[in-house]
Amino acid sequence: MSTIRNKKIAIIGGGPGGLTLARLLQMNGANVKVYERDAHKDARAKGATLDLHEESGLAALDAADLMEAFWANYRPDADALRIADKHANLIHDDKDAPREETMRPEIDRGPLQNILLDSLLPGTVVWDSQFAVLTPNDNGWNVGFKNGEVVYADLVIAADGANSKLRPYLTPIKPFYAGVTAIEGAVYNSETASPKMHELLNGGKIFAFGDEKTLIVSSKGDGSLVFYPGFKCDEHWVRTCGIDFTDKTQVLNWFKTEYAGWDEIWLELFENASGPFVARPQYCMPLDQTWEAKPNLTMLGDAAHLMPPYAGEGVNMAMLDALELSQCLLNEDYPDSLSAIAAYEKQMRARASETAEMTMYSTGALHSDGAIEFLMGVIGG
Repeated sequence: MSTIRNKKIAIIGGGPGGLTLARLLQMNGANVKVYERDAHKDARAKGATLDLHEESGLAALDAADLMEAFWANYRPDADALRIADKHANLIHDDKDAPREETMRPEIDRGPLQNILLDSLLPGTVVWDSQFAVLTPNDNGWNVGFKNGEVVYADLVIAADGANSKLRPYLTPIKPFYAGVTAIEGAVYNSETASPKMHELLNGGKIFAFGDEKTLIVSSKGDGSLVFYPGFKCDEHWVRTCGIDFTDKTQVLNWFKTEYAGWDEIWLELFENASGPFVARPQYCMPLDQTWEAKPNLTMLGDAAHLMPPYAGEGVNMAMLDALELSQCLLNEDYPDSLSAIAAYEKQMRARASETAEMTMYSTGALHSDGAIEFLMGVIGG
């Protein structure tokens, strides 16, 4: 008998990891609800496209019986990478390489979310439910939300991302600053708003490097693009820099100064940006973190092992966590939920530690003078 029979399961957070877990558990008859702070599925703008890896993100979708939906919604050329220097000279273009060598299937966040939501039973996701507090109740928890609702769950899974409010119920360990801050911006209708950039992007993505800085640009299926300048700075720079990130002119002036000597084509991004910019200092969980397993609480994705995005592993890790956690919880060999969760957490921490170490190395290398050579080495295998 699996360790979750007749148990109420609450997943806090409706990102790809939480939704994937809900689908995998529901397929096996589990009683599961997902509580998401957003008011509805389109409440937030969706960031860059996601490249799903065969051994992790795609493996989870395969187990969830959703590969047909994935192939119907993925973007065939969105994985085409162009590497440029700061003068916008192309050093490498995937379009010149045979497609099978560069195949890293990409999907926009919106369509991936829709595939997962559509796979769940109606009413599984409870929107407008921002987590507030956990209170022990018998062998489970009362889960309190900021809207005043309280629900009981035998098992709670924290899938609430980088700033997880549930993580402290398991461990006091906090992330450390990774040395790099990124700023997220978006341009809608890039073909007309920033035609030169749109042409350079060519429906794929650009990684530009120079002066120990990065500028990453990604096309999206809705005709928009997202971009991320990344640079080394003090951990508290966002608070102390004096920049109002809702003011395009201030951010543009900052870029002209910080990225002095970069080609004028990059200015098109900042001049035509839509909506406010979002500054994102990058953090990483300690590679040696550990905690004592609980029988009624665990976590996955960024809540468990936050790391910078410079190796493209975040969403893949979260979805693989969902796959491995579901396998442990449904495994008849474990006598109780504590042993199932302990087994999951042990393998998850080991895997995440290895990936985070690689990610931190990649983060440093991409923000160094040898960035282009490093990335060429990576894609060259």
